[in-house]
Amino acid sequence: MEVILLEDVKNVGKKGEVVKVNDGYGRNVLIKKKQALEATGKNLNDLKLKKANDERIAAENLAAAKELGKKIEGSEITIPIKVGEGGKTFGSVSSKEIAEEVKKQLGFDVDKKKVQLKDAIKAVGTHEVKIKLHPQVTTTLKVNVAGQ
Repeated sequence: MEVILLEDVKNVGKKGEVVKVNDGYGRNVLIKKKQALEATGKNLNDLKLKKANDERIAAENLAAAKELGKKIEGSEITIPIKVGEGGKTFGSVSSKEIAEEVKKQLGFDVDKKKVQLKDAIKAVGTHEVKIKLHPQVTTTLKVNVAGQ
């Protein structure tokens, strides 16, 4: 019996694959638990259409990320931070603050989880920060930390 997996099943296959299983296992376990559908002509056609739609959406997301990456690439934002005597900073600049300033100063909505900082910025000056917009798109933003 051939079935289309609706989710990953250990030792059987991944979601969206068409696999051959024993009739009893397919009917009594996979289909009953709604982990699979029988591989009929209609279901195979639906799977093909769904995969084509998913690929189109993924391509659109990649194109949007590349476009946003080009807009952010040459940009620079300024973040004020309190500075004491001797140029010593109070606190640091985190990825959350960088994401908020990008939205406020540049108008682009960037998730704080996409801002890749090894450590929080604790020094005044210009720093280059990588922003991973998509698994295939990473851009660099200049962050100017200015003392108040």
